[in-house]
Amino acid sequence: MGLNLEYIDGQTPLDEEEKEGLKIPTISTREELDEFEQHNIEESLQWLLTRKFKPEQILSEKFIRDLHKRMFGEVWKWAGQFRSTQKNIGVDYWQIPTQLKMLLDDAMLWYRDSVFEPDELAIRFKHRIVSIHCFPNGNGRHSRLMADVIIEKIYGQEVFSWGAGDLSSNSQARTNYLKAVKAADHNDFNLLFQFSRT
Repeated sequence: MGLNLEYIDGQTPLDEEEKEGLKIPTISTREELDEFEQHNIEESLQWLLTRKFKPEQILSEKFIRDLHKRMFGEVWKWAGQFRSTQKNIGVDYWQIPTQLKMLLDDAMLWYRDSVFEPDELAIRFKHRIVSIHCFPNGNGRHSRLMADVIIEKIYGQEVFSWGAGDLSSNSQARTNYLKAVKAADHNDFNLLFQFSRT
């Protein structure tokens, strides 16, 4: 049967080899995949609820990989592993470890020296990590959850609302989100700051 996915604006297509990493052979449509992934993500949220982390734990490659694996590990064999293919977005795959280390070092400096207010630090981190595009899939959801972890676990503040809409379908919330991300690509973060708290 195989996995036949239709992609909406802003989604990264999977290579055939990456599709072979699907752990549940009965999944054949985007709707089924979304349902299984969402269940897996909800389990990762439950895990996060019961844990405390230090900033240096959160701002580490290990945490980045572990969180992705917890979010998608029941669905994808490659969950938590950096991508090894080129995509329509992100840095060259071989640059991922270096670019991520630079981001993590920057983020620790931002935190230690109070360079940005908490919301701005979290949103800038979210934008940079999704721009790197560490994983074959799930980068948007992972980057938003990373921002939530930073704001809640490091700063003790409310998680972001992310437009309070469904970002996995062709919705007005997704259109607004993509517009905000594209503005941030040009170093204008205002729309993304606003979107994250509406």
